[in-house]
Amino acid sequence: MTSTVSPAGVLTGRGVSPGVVSAPVVRLGPPVSTSPDDPVGADPAVERERVAAALAEVADDLAGRAERAGGVAADVLFATSAMAADPALLGAAGAELDRGAPTGHAVTLAVRGFCERLRAHGGYLAERAADLRDVGERVVAVLSGQPMPGVPAPGHPVVLVATDLSPADTAGLAGGDVVGLLTEQGGPTSHTAILARALGLPAVVGCAGAGALAPGTPVRLDGTTGTVEIDPPEPGDRGHEVDDGAGQSSPSLEPGPGRTADGHPVPLLTNVGSGPDALAAAATDSEGVGLLRTELLFLDRAVRPSVDEQARIYAAVLAAFGERPVVVRTLDAGSDKPLAFLPLGPEDNPALGVRGLRTSGANPGVLDEQLAALAMAAAGTGRTPSVMAPMVSTAQEAAAFAEAAHRHGLTRVGVMVEVPSAALRAAELFEVVDFVSIGTNDLGQYVMAADRACGPLGHLLDPWQPALLDLVAMVGAAGAAAGKPVGVCGEAAADPLLATVLVGLGATSLSTAAGARAHVRAALAAVGMPVCRERAAAARSARGPDEARAAAAAVGPDAVGRREGAG
Repeated sequence: MTSTVSPAGVLTGRGVSPGVVSAPVVRLGPPVSTSPDDPVGADPAVERERVAAALAEVADDLAGRAERAGGVAADVLFATSAMAADPALLGAAGAELDRGAPTGHAVTLAVRGFCERLRAHGGYLAERAADLRDVGERVVAVLSGQPMPGVPAPGHPVVLVATDLSPADTAGLAGGDVVGLLTEQGGPTSHTAILARALGLPAVVGCAGAGALAPGTPVRLDGTTGTVEIDPPEPGDRGHEVDDGAGQSSPSLEPGPGRTADGHPVPLLTNVGSGPDALAAAATDSEGVGLLRTELLFLDRAVRPSVDEQARIYAAVLAAFGERPVVVRTLDAGSDKPLAFLPLGPEDNPALGVRGLRTSGANPGVLDEQLAALAMAAAGTGRTPSVMAPMVSTAQEAAAFAEAAHRHGLTRVGVMVEVPSAALRAAELFEVVDFVSIGTNDLGQYVMAADRACGPLGHLLDPWQPALLDLVAMVGAAGAAAGKPVGVCGEAAADPLLATVLVGLGATSLSTAAGARAHVRAALAAVGMPVCRERAAAARSARGPDEARAAAAAVGPDAVGRREGAG
């Protein structure tokens, strides 16, 4: 949502990782700046070698951080390391050197050019521009003999404030002084948001007013609502407050299966994007994988992986989770996730073009190979995975995908509900598939006609939009009528209060980043199904997302009983 400051001194941004924390703010130090007026090296060839050495040093440093980090952070850092090692970046910097640019500024110009191209793509790639910018700043620091950018360590709990955070900065926060994150830029799919959820750090992004906060200012940051109270009545670290989002203390953050207070089971699954990520989740109390994003395994591949290679990756995930369910999504390529081995050609509007299941029309072999690999992994492990297709618009598409999966011996087949037409005709989907999983991120952008990467439209992309909740309710009702599961694997499931609403709308399982699971479990454990349903009804009756959130929060554990007794 758009950042604002109320008269009471409350900043409002976008909450992307749940939890509440109070602490003074600190800021990242500014990066080393460059200028076209800096001294120019005498020999461009020599300066090119210096740039090459600095890029290699940064790539090695990021790869080392990845090896130490593990999990989601490792995946992100390895991908950022690959940016530094990309010969195209050295080539672009070399071209600037040949044109007479100072060495550090040549790197700045090269990175700036690539960032502009990434932002032009929109979506996932646009948010990777921040990662590339960090690579450039680290290279410039090496060239100038300055320390690489880092996070302050004052020796007491702090909320870290920045314009945006790089993967290297965010991934190294675990176990340090930083207990919350606040950025002026970024969105729900930025690496700041992804890593904050993985680390369990409350975070608010897209908060323009954060830039005016002086270091040392006490704040109370709520990563669920996106509010940041300046100079709260009780300053000082209060740690991560266990709050269900309705202003009520949840019982605990104890591990265990997800269920409501009256015993209704709600399996809490994990969204994962790689083999190591999945193996890390398997070692926790995760009840399974609700979304294995297979495209993230292959984003840096120039040649598509073989069936055997894919099968080995899938088998490792299936074996690690044992009897726990694993839901594998076939390639969600196209739009903001282009794959080099899957050329789709230029499109005027990629988000509305060939992406997800639609890519199999021109590249049927890619889908067949993926289904064959998953079947091979299932046979080799003796496990029964679930497979689902992204970007399904009609029951005919769902039936064709199910037929292809069955042809490869896969017995449990579903589809993603990310397109409004799929939600509106969900009953027809359930006639041909075994389950559906709602992707609230894409469903939200399509129902509101607002690009997920467009910061000024963040208020439209709020998962509390009543129109989005209406579509979720339609899918939930269709699933209940068919007696088939309805999962939610979009970011909405990570909001503890909204999780109770989603269950009230008919969601039978929730899949989140690992760091959000404990807070969601606690929120569900604090209320029974009647409260979940009443919160859902209250949110849907609202006129906007803020009103919907407030209406749901007003329904507490004893509210239903009071009204029933009065009636």
